[in-house]
Amino acid sequence: MLQNAAQTYQSNQVTTATPADLTLMLYNGALKFIKQAKAALEEKDIIKAHEASLKVQNIIYELMSTLNSDYDISKEFSKLYKYMLQRTIEANMRKDVSILLEVEELFVQFRDTWKEAMLLAKRQG
Repeated sequence: MLQNAAQTYQSNQVTTATPADLTLMLYNGALKFIKQAKAALEEKDIIKAHEASLKVQNIIYELMSTLNSDYDISKEFSKLYKYMLQRTIEANMRKDVSILLEVEELFVQFRDTWKEAMLLAKRQG
């Protein structure tokens, strides 16, 4: 019952979120799954690490699909997302935590910058 309530809450959060909030959720989700992949690799649980890595890859694909090509910055984001995707795939294939740490740091920078941009937009809006 508690799990159903949590799922309902999470579902409501997603359906009522702004596009900016959804992007932040994706960044946070990627960080969560990177942490899971790192922990699974440290525990030698290859299957769990693989599943978590696939979730990170899916989030990157989603982030790439939401880019608006009307803006020049989107091209730069696309290059970084492609790099992060490539490195996540490589980390998964090699079972390499150090590569995951690199991708994690990029996600932290994206998330923190995005949060700052959201705050600035609220102040100006």
